[in-house]
Amino acid sequence: MFAKIGSATALVMAASLMPALSQAQPSVSSYPNKPVRILVGYPAGGPTDLTARLIAAKLQASMGQSFIVDNKPGAGSNVASEMLAQSPADGYTLMIAASQLTWNSVLYKNIRYDALKSFEPISRLMSAPAVLAINPKVQVKTVSELVAKAKKEPGKYTFASSGPGSVPHIAGELFKSKASIDLLHVPYKGSGPAVTAVLGGETDMYFMTVLSAMPYFKSGKLLPLGVTSNRRIPQLPNVPTMAEAGVQGVELDSWNGLFAPAGTPKEIVEKLGREVRKILEQPDVRKSFEEQGATVVGSTPEEFSAYLKKEVTQGTAFARSIKLSLD
Repeated sequence: MFAKIGSATALVMAASLMPALSQAQPSVSSYPNKPVRILVGYPAGGPTDLTARLIAAKLQASMGQSFIVDNKPGAGSNVASEMLAQSPADGYTLMIAASQLTWNSVLYKNIRYDALKSFEPISRLMSAPAVLAINPKVQVKTVSELVAKAKKEPGKYTFASSGPGSVPHIAGELFKSKASIDLLHVPYKGSGPAVTAVLGGETDMYFMTVLSAMPYFKSGKLLPLGVTSNRRIPQLPNVPTMAEAGVQGVELDSWNGLFAPAGTPKEIVEKLGREVRKILEQPDVRKSFEEQGATVVGSTPEEFSAYLKKEVTQGTAFARSIKLSLD
């Protein structure tokens, strides 16, 4: 038989449990009260790393704690994504990811995370189209001319990518599919080698970021044929969209977004989201992204979640339609 517990004893027992409960639950009101780590699945100096360092510095200034960028490159950013999925859901490990996150979740069957289930989306930070850059030796000046040549000689022309499942890879596959042409995909270990390859004529074309492509367009070493957005961009006002250039459906944005592990308290996610949206309104931040050919987004967690679901749904349908898988 169990003895009755007196009220005084109950109070003592409740008090003894409070420290354990307080350790188990992250303190939302005082968050952050220690340094926060931001994982990046790419090497230092790349576009996603630059975004992360800008946002980290601004968060540190506004929230009064260190936000430390931790580069964990490898496996097409899967190393960092898997680390975040396995991290404590307390708001002290975050990740700034690129759009490859959703494509990896679509294309790989044996990864240890799910883009829609393993993370709490905080905010989509920016969005930027790619530009189709071609080596002048191909001797075309428009997308229509390139398509005509590719149809005459199927399999002759090549497109570079920064790795399987990367945005340049997906853009190339999308272009092939929508233009009904046969191009050979040549993957490289990162954007640097891919750029070197197309500059040297080892490959014929590459869907590049505007920031990395501009110097080569100005020098004439590469030619811009079309952008993968639904409207022309200010940095390349004379370059048509792919639709204007004659190939419909080649619309693809590269984005960066801030994530926390699944289960992170809603209050922390919302607090971080509010701070990030304020940061993205700052003139110097907006200018920094515009110089990269990017557009500031600053979505709410709910808006970002809905966007990711749409991306995964559309990506899954496209991958199945061309039987594309990376396992």
